Amino acid sequence: MFTQQNIVIVKYNGGNTHSVYEAINRLGIEAKITDDPDLIINADKIIFPGVGEAKSAMTYLKERELDKVLKSLTQPFLGICLGQQLMCSHSEEGDVECLGIFNAQVKKFQSNSLSLKIPQIGWNSIYDLKGELFKDIPEKSYVYFVHSYYVELVKETTASCDYIQAFSASLHKENFYSCQFHPEKSAGIGNQILQNFLQIEI
Repeated sequence: MFTQQNIVIVKYNGGNTHSVYEAINRLGIEAKITDDPDLIINADKIIFPGVGEAKSAMTYLKERELDKVLKSLTQPFLGICLGQQLMCSHSEEGDVECLGIFNAQVKKFQSNSLSLKIPQIGWNSIYDLKGELFKDIPEKSYVYFVHSYYVELVKETTASCDYIQAFSASLHKENFYSCQFHPEKSAGIGNQILQNFLQIEI
């Protein structure tokens, strides 16, 4: 399906690396899971997944100086879930400064509704889709979310979602792409989004 690429999945103390690995493997590419800066720097594309807590994740990255490495990359880079949040300026989760790739704040959902529980867990639709990541993806497609924190709407927002309020389901700036939802758990739509990422050329 693709010419063979050197795909790296960044290892840090956020989970979900293996489900992303399996999703990429199903597309015919053998990815590497690593926190080795040299392997990350020399990859064709980087995926930055995450299920976990922002402050401890940033501590892990800083201890290995991976925060500096990730910000300096020029090849296509995809952050997923906590990965997207860590690409922003600041997170309310642990009151921590993040990578600052996107000038955006990460905030905790606030809900007084019994029907809108926190975290958001499950399928929700995305809209206002823009850019290469969403090529051939229909408006209001359903994707899978698991999160208690959200990224506000900013100029880099390339997909939006409504849960309690509107928030950024995806962001894009230069070579950096991200999604709050889990493409690896979003069935055919998710597979198409991952394929679109693997086809990006910079």
